Amino acid sequence: MDSKAPYFNSVDDQGNTITLDQFKGKTLILFFYPKDFTPGCTLEACGFKDIYNSVFEQNVDIVGVSKDDIKSHQEFKKLFNIPYLLIADSIGEVCKAYDVIREKSMMGKKYRGIERSTFLINDQGYIVKAWRNVNAAGHVPAVHAALKELKL
Repeated sequence: MDSKAPYFNSVDDQGNTITLDQFKGKTLILFFYPKDFTPGCTLEACGFKDIYNSVFEQNVDIVGVSKDDIKSHQEFKKLFNIPYLLIADSIGEVCKAYDVIREKSMMGKKYRGIERSTFLINDQGYIVKAWRNVNAAGHVPAVHAALKELKL
């Protein structure tokens, strides 16, 4: 894969500016999920929480992105003790940059929403692996294994 990761400048769950440049020199797991508090998103977010300490010790950071607002992210993090940053991409700029907005359907209605996706970005700012349209169950172990495999 090895393409330059799209730059982003957004706000995190505390209202602070967050940019891709803040992660230079570190490997970044950047994951996109549809919505706080939904079953699949909670499973995925808690899965990343479970590996956070072990990957952080290896100079790897984790950041989640959804279109939820800061308040929702704060409540989500508090309820599930999530230790990593969440980007409040309310207007969808980061989602657009990573091309994760797709047409979806629920109960016969079509809408545009976030396709669950994860990008592994190396310490030089290049995407070394991407997972698109993933199932939350079993996804985090696959990302963790890729980290070990790529020796990032």
